[in-house]
Amino acid sequence: MNLDFSSVWQYWPFLYHGTLLTLRVTFFCTIFGFLLGVLLSLVKLSRCKPLQWFGRFYTSIFRGTPLLVQLCIIHFGVPQLFGVRFTAIQSGILAFSLNSAAYVSEIFRGGIQAIDKGQFEAAKSLGVGYGDMMKDIILPQALRHILPALVNEAIALLKESSQLSYIGAVELLRAADQITVVSYRFFEPYLVAGLIYYILVMILSFFMSKLERWVNRSERG
Repeated sequence: MNLDFSSVWQYWPFLYHGTLLTLRVTFFCTIFGFLLGVLLSLVKLSRCKPLQWFGRFYTSIFRGTPLLVQLCIIHFGVPQLFGVRFTAIQSGILAFSLNSAAYVSEIFRGGIQAIDKGQFEAAKSLGVGYGDMMKDIILPQALRHILPALVNEAIALLKESSQLSYIGAVELLRAADQITVVSYRFFEPYLVAGLIYYILVMILSFFMSKLERWVNRSERG
C-alpha cells in the first residue's frame, strides 16, 4: 500500500485551524439552535392558532429541504434579493442554527407533551403563571428526558459543519482539501480528517454522557 502521512503532518496547521473553526461553528449553532428550538416549541404548543401554523410551517420548510440548499440560499440568494452579504461563517451559523431549531423544537415538543398532565394542573392550582411553570417545572423535567436526543443533534451539527466547505469556509474538510492540492495525496488527508471528526464526536459523547448521569442523579436526589 502506497501510504505516506508525512505530507499531512507537514501541513498540520491547516487541519488545526480547520478543527478550531469546526468546533466554533458547532458551538454557536448548538446554542442558537437550542434557544430558537425552545422558543419554537412553545409557539407550537401555544393556544394561538396563527402561531401554531407558523411553527408547523417553519418546521416543515427546514425539515423538508436539504440543509445544503438552505445554506446556498442564505449565502448566495439573500445577497441577490436584499443586498445583505454574509461571510461564509456567518451564513453557516445562520443556516445551521435555523435548521437545528426546527429539529430541536420537535424534540422539546415531544418532551413537553410527555410530561404528565397532572404537573400542569398542579401548577395552575397553585397559581403559578404559564411562564414560570414552563421555566421552573415543565422544561427542566422535559430536558432530562430529551437530553440524549439533544446530544444526537449536537453530533449531527458537528458533522454537518463539513458542508461549509461548499461555500468556501476553511473548516476541517476544506483544510483536508487544501492539503490534497499541495501534496497530491488524497487518501491520507481525508483519512486523518475523518479520524479527527470521529475523535471529536467521541469526546462530545463522553462529556454529554457525564452530563446526563449528573442530571439523573440530581433528579433522584
